[in-house]
Amino acid sequence: MQKSIFVAGLDFGITSSELQELFAQHGKVITAKVVSDRDSGQSKGFGFVDMESATDAQACISALNGTSYKNRTLVVKEKEDKPKTDGGFRGGNSQRRSW
Repeated sequence: MQKSIFVAGLDFGITSSELQELFAQHGKVITAKVVSDRDSGQSKGFGFVDMESATDAQACISALNGTSYKNRTLVVKEKEDKPKTDGGFRGGNSQRRSW
């Protein structure tokens, strides 16, 4: 079963393919994506890697978490699920508005 990994502490010049190559040394990578600012295209310094199995994901976490890559210390851990939201307004008012 596929397992997703969160990676922080990335060098701002790293590409998604470079991230994939780094993780492929420790297991089968399905996809790798460096997250970029939508306006500037500049890397935000973190990304996500989908591994083929939980075993491959754990091997990457063990091998890469806390290591230095391009003079930056990597934080590598299992991706946490986003909390579910109701899709309502994000303003300070907790009551829903209907127009």
